[in-house]
Amino acid sequence: MSDRDRSPRRAMCAAVLSLEAVILGLTAPVAIAISDVSPAVAITVGLGLAVTCVLAAGMLRTRRGYDLGWVVQGAAIALGFLVTTMFFLGALFALLWGTADYLGRKIERERAEAYARFDAEEAARGESPA
Repeated sequence: MSDRDRSPRRAMCAAVLSLEAVILGLTAPVAIAISDVSPAVAITVGLGLAVTCVLAAGMLRTRRGYDLGWVVQGAAIALGFLVTTMFFLGALFALLWGTADYLGRKIERERAEAYARFDAEEAARGESPA
């Protein structure tokens, strides 16, 4: 895979989802110990969301991966009803996710324009682009 094919948007969003998976996985013991949530519910929700983060990160080659990432952000905020701190952490990760998505798109757009200019200059000189 060449540098032109690498997606900064996908890399940044995958990093956010990977870190978020760790946090969401750790909500299970917190929910059990502090919030008196039943272990079955805490483990199902916490680990389920963590696995969903990993799946979404793996699906980021398609639009569905990004859509699933947004769903995870909403679910992470809603997890605040079980673990109050998750209102803050969920909002923080949603902000990180949105920023990674926005900046990744911007970088990809600007990079595509720069490569197009470079290729046009190379073609004008009679050289083939790399």
